[in-house]
Amino acid sequence: MPGIDKLPIEETLEDSPQTRSLLGVFEEDATAISNYMNQLYQAMHRIYDAQNELSAATHLTSKLLKEYEKQRFPLGGDDEVMSSTLQQFSKVIDELSSCHAVLSTQLADAMMFPITQFKERDLKEILTLKEVFQIASNDHDAAINRYSRLSKKRENDKVKYEVTEDVYTSRKKQHQTMMHYFCALNTLQYKKKIALLEPLLGYMQAQISFFKMGSENLNDQLEEFLTNIGTSVQNVRREMDSDVETMQQTIEDLEVASDPLYVPDPDPTKFPVNRNLTRKAGYLNARNKTGLVSSTWDRQFYFTQGGNLMSQARGDVAGGLAMDIDNCSVMAVDCEDRRYCFQITSFDGKKSSILQAESKKDHEEWICTINNISKQIYLSENPEEIAARVNQSALEAVTPSPSFQQRHESLRPAGQSRPLTARTSSSGSIGSESTNLAALSLDSLVAPDTPIQFDIISPVCEDQPGQAKASGQGGRRTNPFGESGGGTKSETEDSILHQLFIVRFLGSMEVKSDDNPDVVYETMRQILAARAIHNIFRMTESHLLVSCDCLKLIDPQTQVTRLMFPLPSVVLYATHQENKRLFGFVLRTSGGRSESNLSSVCYIFESNNEGEKICDSVGLAKQIALHAELDRRASEKQKEIERVKEKQQKELSKQKQIEKDLEEQSRLIAASSRPNQASSEGQFVVLSSSQSEESDLGEEGKKRESEA
Repeated sequence: MPGIDKLPIEETLEDSPQTRSLLGVFEEDATAISNYMNQLYQAMHRIYDAQNELSAATHLTSKLLKEYEKQRFPLGGDDEVMSSTLQQFSKVIDELSSCHAVLSTQLADAMMFPITQFKERDLKEILTLKEVFQIASNDHDAAINRYSRLSKKRENDKVKYEVTEDVYTSRKKQHQTMMHYFCALNTLQYKKKIALLEPLLGYMQAQISFFKMGSENLNDQLEEFLTNIGTSVQNVRREMDSDVETMQQTIEDLEVASDPLYVPDPDPTKFPVNRNLTRKAGYLNARNKTGLVSSTWDRQFYFTQGGNLMSQARGDVAGGLAMDIDNCSVMAVDCEDRRYCFQITSFDGKKSSILQAESKKDHEEWICTINNISKQIYLSENPEEIAARVNQSALEAVTPSPSFQQRHESLRPAGQSRPLTARTSSSGSIGSESTNLAALSLDSLVAPDTPIQFDIISPVCEDQPGQAKASGQGGRRTNPFGESGGGTKSETEDSILHQLFIVRFLGSMEVKSDDNPDVVYETMRQILAARAIHNIFRMTESHLLVSCDCLKLIDPQTQVTRLMFPLPSVVLYATHQENKRLFGFVLRTSGGRSESNLSSVCYIFESNNEGEKICDSVGLAKQIALHAELDRRASEKQKEIERVKEKQQKELSKQKQIEKDLEEQSRLIAASSRPNQASSEGQFVVLSSSQSEESDLGEEGKKRESEA
C-alpha cells in the first residue's frame, strides 16, 4: 500500500546506528498509537455501557409502568384513564427496549470486538517483542565484550570456544528477534488503520439498523396517541400554573399576617392570653436528668388529648403518653436559669415533668390549659364556656371579701388590732357552676368555698389564736438562734433544738380534716392551681425557725417575727411525694369558718429541696417536746407525792403535838388537885411539870422504902 513507511528487515543483521535510529522512530509511533487507541477504546466503551444501561433502564421503565395499576398511593385513588394510558406507554417502551437490546448486541460485535482485539492482541504483541528484543540486544553486547577481552598471549582453546559459541548464539537470537520485531512494527502501520475504521463502521451500521427498527415501530397511530397525551399534559400544566399562582398569593398574605409571630416572645398586649382553653398543642423543651446535677433539654411537640398530655418527636408518626394530667398540679418554677418553665406533678405525686415554653403567652396558656384539664372541665358539653365562668369566678374570688376579712379577724386574739395592708387573695370553689364541676371537688378533705391566702397577713409578729401576746411586744426583733438580746429573753431560748430553714410561703387555706396526709397534697394542688390561674408567681421568702416550743416565720432582713405557730397545735405535716421542695403542715386553731370551736388551717411552703429535712426537724421537735412534757408530768407527779408526804408528816407531827398538849393539861389538872405548900412570903408555889414529875417520883420512892 503506497504511503506506508517500513523498517528494512535486510539491515537487521548489520544493526547500524541508522537502523537503530529508524527503529526508535517506529517505537515512538507505536507508543503514540497505543495511547490514542486506549483513549478511543474508553470512549467507545462508554458508548457501549451507556447503551446497555439505556436498554436496562428502558426495560425497567416498561416494567414499572405495567405495575402502576398494582400500586396503592395514599393520596391517589383508582384512576382507570391513567392506568390504561400507562399500559399503552409500557407496550411501546417495551418495544423500544427490545430495539435498544439489539443495538447493544450489534455494538458489542461490530464496534467493541475489533478495537478490543487490536488493543489486547496487537499492541501487547508489540510490547512483548520490544522487551524480548531489548534482552537479546543486551545479551549480544555482553557476549561481544567477553569476546573482545580474550588474551592473545595466553590463549585457551576451551575459553575461546565457549566465548565464540556465546557470540554466535546471542547474535542469532538478536537477529531473529529483530526481524520479527521489525515485521510487527511494519504490520502495525496497517493494523492501526483497520482498528480505527472497523469500530466506526460497526457503530454506524448498528445505529442505522436501530433507527430503521424505530421507524417501523413509530407508526401513525402512535403519533396520534402521543398528540392526545401532549394535549392532556398541557391542560394539566395550565391548571397547575393557576393553582401555583393562588398558592403564591396565599403565601404572600400569610407572610404579612405572620410577621409579628416570627418574634419568639410576642407582645402580650397585641396577642392576649386565652385562659379558657381545654386543648393546646405546640413545641416545648422537656428537662431530662442525666445525673445528680446535670440535665439535658429535648425539644418535642406536646399536645393535650382528653385528660392526657401527649408528646411526639419530630418524624414520629404518632404521639405517646407523657403524663396523666387529671387532678394534677401545675406551677411556674425557676429551673437552671431558664425562662418560662413550669412543672406538672401528677395527683399521686409519683411523676413530675419540668417543661419550658417559648414565650410568656405560651407559658401562661399552657399552665391555664393544664389547670382547666386537671379539673376535668373537658368532660362537660361546652368546656370553653365553663372554663370561662370558672376563671371569672376565680378572678372575682381574688378580691378579699368581707367574710374573708371577718375570718381573719376571728383568728386574732381579743383586744388585738392588726393592720389590713397585706396582699391577700382567695379563690372560691366552682362547685356551684355546674354539676360536673361539683363532682370534682374533694369535700372530704377541703371545704367548698374555702378562700386561699397567698401571702402573709402582716409583716410584723402575728400570733395565732390561743397564743398570749404581751402589749408592746409586736415588731420586736427576734434572734433566730434563741440568744438573748437587749436584756429581753427569747421565747425559745431554753429550747434544745434550733434549726433554721429558708422557705417561701405559697398559701394557706382551711381544711376539714387533719388526720390524713392527703389533705396536705390536695391543699398543695389547689393552691398551685389557683396561683397558676391568677398568675401569682411572687412568693414571700422567710426564715423558718424550728424549736421545741413553736415554729416561727422570721423576716430575713429585719429579723422580725412574722408568724408564730405553737408546736402542740401542729397536728400534721408532710412533704410532697414527688417534688421534695414542697411541704406543708396543718395547724389546729380555735375559731374559724365552721360553727365548732376548733378549725384546721393548712399552710404550704416551698424550700430549697429541704422539705423532708424540715418535716424531720418538726417531727424531732415534737418528739423532744413530748419527752419534755412526759418528764415535766413525771416531775410534777413526784412533787405532788412529796407534797402529800410532807402534808402527812405535818399532820402527824401536829397530832403528836396535840397529844402532848393534852397529856400536859392532864398533868396540870392532877397537880392542881393536890394541896400546895406556901412560900415564906405567904404565896403558893406552882410546880412545873418537871418538878411535879420529880416530886411524884420522890413520893413513890418513899412509899417503896416504907413498904420495905
